[in-house]
Amino acid sequence: MENQITDKVVPIQIEKEMRKSFIDYAMSVIVARALPDARDGLKPVHRRILHSMNELNLDPSKPYKKSARIVGDTMGKYHPHGDSAIYDSMVRMAQDFSLRYMLVDGHGNFGSMDGDSAAAARYTEARLAPITVEMLADIEKDTVDFTENYDGEFKEPTVMPARFPNLLVNGSAGIAVGMATNIPPHNLTEVIDGVVLMIDNYVSEQRETEISELVAVIKGPDFPTGATILGTSGIRQAYLTGRGKVMVRATAEIETMDNGRDMIVVSDIPYQVNRANLVEKIAELVKEKRVEGISDLRNESDRFGTRIVIELKKDANANVILNNLYKFSSLQESFGIIMLALVNGEAKILNLKEMLEAYLSHQKEVVTRRTQFDLAKALRRAHIVEGFLKALDHIDEIISIIRSNREISVSKQTIIERFGFTQEQADAIVEMRLRALSGLERERLEKEAAELAALIAGWQAILADEMILYGVIREELVAVRTKYGDPRRTKIEPFEGEIDFEDLIDESMSVITMTHFDYVKRLPLDTYKSQNRGGRGIVGMTTRDEDIVRDLFITSTHDDVLFVTTKGRAFRKRGYEIPEAGRTARGTAIVNLIQIAGDEKVAAVIPVRDYEAGGYLMMVTRKGIVKKTRLAAFANIKKSGLIALNIREDDELIKVMRTTGEDEVFIATRSGMGIRFEERNVREMGRTATGVKAINLRDDDYVIGAEIIDEESKILFASENGFGKCTERDEFRMQGRNGKGLKIYKTTEKTGLLVGLAVVKDKDELMIINSEGIIIRIRIQDIATVGRVTQGVKLINLAEGVKVVGIAKILEDHISAEDEDEIEVEETEVGNEAVVEESSEGSVE
Repeated sequence: MENQITDKVVPIQIEKEMRKSFIDYAMSVIVARALPDARDGLKPVHRRILHSMNELNLDPSKPYKKSARIVGDTMGKYHPHGDSAIYDSMVRMAQDFSLRYMLVDGHGNFGSMDGDSAAAARYTEARLAPITVEMLADIEKDTVDFTENYDGEFKEPTVMPARFPNLLVNGSAGIAVGMATNIPPHNLTEVIDGVVLMIDNYVSEQRETEISELVAVIKGPDFPTGATILGTSGIRQAYLTGRGKVMVRATAEIETMDNGRDMIVVSDIPYQVNRANLVEKIAELVKEKRVEGISDLRNESDRFGTRIVIELKKDANANVILNNLYKFSSLQESFGIIMLALVNGEAKILNLKEMLEAYLSHQKEVVTRRTQFDLAKALRRAHIVEGFLKALDHIDEIISIIRSNREISVSKQTIIERFGFTQEQADAIVEMRLRALSGLERERLEKEAAELAALIAGWQAILADEMILYGVIREELVAVRTKYGDPRRTKIEPFEGEIDFEDLIDESMSVITMTHFDYVKRLPLDTYKSQNRGGRGIVGMTTRDEDIVRDLFITSTHDDVLFVTTKGRAFRKRGYEIPEAGRTARGTAIVNLIQIAGDEKVAAVIPVRDYEAGGYLMMVTRKGIVKKTRLAAFANIKKSGLIALNIREDDELIKVMRTTGEDEVFIATRSGMGIRFEERNVREMGRTATGVKAINLRDDDYVIGAEIIDEESKILFASENGFGKCTERDEFRMQGRNGKGLKIYKTTEKTGLLVGLAVVKDKDELMIINSEGIIIRIRIQDIATVGRVTQGVKLINLAEGVKVVGIAKILEDHISAEDEDEIEVEETEVGNEAVVEESSEGSVE
């Protein structure tokens, strides 16, 4: 007997058994309990509850059913664990303070922010929330895989179709073995906008979306309890790395009561903070005298919202007390973000882009499988309808065959052999009712066949073209956004404890100069002091051999600066990111700032403060091509640039202007021709379009500039030999686009050809740059206003062989923004000229 027992004992090493058992347990917790799937954002228990409710037909239009029935059904069929765990999970999906968008519509007591637990399952009722219909949409169309339940009797989905990115929208929290997840909820509109942006970038530009572009669209977490997030550094870190920490502060207002004393009213509290415990903690702080000056504390909250009233003593400093409450109570809490989710059954830390990519990949599979299902069903039905129509043509003979045979199987076989029907068609024909013999039924069948043919063609196109597939996904996402999207609840505000590098940069107006070889630098605007017309100017830049200053731009240090190249690519830098240099310094090569090709030069610079302010960018090329694109299309530009215009091989971009859509455009050419036309004559185009013709040029002519003009402004022209003039706008009649234009300047050997134009007002000023790098700044009011076909007056004195290479106007607003105290300028009269002298240290005096 003892030997028989010994034979059944298997010797094992306890260390190996513990390791194996613990790993099995850990993987079970990680994969099948604690962590959400990156595709639908659900843990197994939530997925099983929703599937069970769907099987019970508890959609939003149906009556509520007892929670106990739902819990029992889920536990008996799919989730063989404790009923309390299932009910608690269902309760959380029905709490408007736990989920940003509730997945369960609860009826009864489902708990509160004060920590009250939900009523027992036998007392509450539930059904699916409206948005959950999108989570379960088309699940019956083989869109997702099903697997056997724990005892093999039923099938359950391994993932939901999820027509919206639930993982980010509702977030998730869970503690597994050796790891944890804590994903905050987000705003549905913002998250869908992020996915749509990824689709648009891939479809229109065949490129991936940068995280920086997504961060610009998805501002940060959006908690169901509102409150305020302090700072953005934690959000950026979480989106870039998958881990971060944000500080969440309650929304509190200081109000004055009728008796003249102040009170603090708290209307929103941080996410997952117990409201009753918060009030109790504040009371303890008052009792322990850690926070003084509070005379009364009341929790006036109800199920419709939070209202905590803190009355203060007379002469108490409300701001000091509020800051102490932020410091010592849960009115301010940190939220640690850990974006951990299951990807192909493996737990991974995901950044923002990876989370959306996992969802988008899932949607591609869902829509593909749904389309294949619908297509197969439509093909089967089309095959049957084709058989019906063919049968109606021979209906008398078919009826005779059926009547002459005692066995239906014989009739089917005879029909197949006689008329060439398939087995499926024969089965349907013998089951056909007598009403199908009417003429109306033939019309119905023919109409159905046509409709099926159209549907089949559409579904086959989706399966054949990935771009059409993305279009379907985009359309469905936009529909969900339109139906369920709502404004943000959580505000994001700057945090005094968080230093933003840009906050350390004083906003000021700057002059940005660029040379022929694309060397760029930034100087304070007041470096250049106004001079009288005809002055020789001051040295603006020391250039290398054979290099000349060709462009000069004015912008703010806090504006975005769009660099658009001659090849039609757009890049972006902040104003302060352009290195500041001395007045005589050469500057920094533009290739060190933006990623341009060797044969590319910067053609235009546009300062932008707000991309959503509306308007367009109008681009003009040397060959007279013009194109108009919305400014908002350039809001997200990655380091490698963005296509702004499709340039032809023999052309290049020379001008980019911001327009409203209703402006007038003026274009001038090298030989002194010009054209004025209405902007609306140029239709809006996409970023990658080529454009249309603006002016009909002679073979040896080309465009030297373009401007937006208005009733109050004059048009200034400058020639290469230093001559110029102002001419009233009305001197140039309106023409249609693509005309030859009018003579706008009398070019002679004395004046030389035109080099630039500007739309100016009398209080503006003008900067003129010559080929030696000399800059002169003069007042517009000192320049004569003359007729259309004239040569103008002398603007700058030039030495022999020196030419004017560029001009730039200085707006009146920029002039008034200069700080006159920072620079002392002494004008010394020399005949009719005024020059600026330099001190021995090189600074301007």
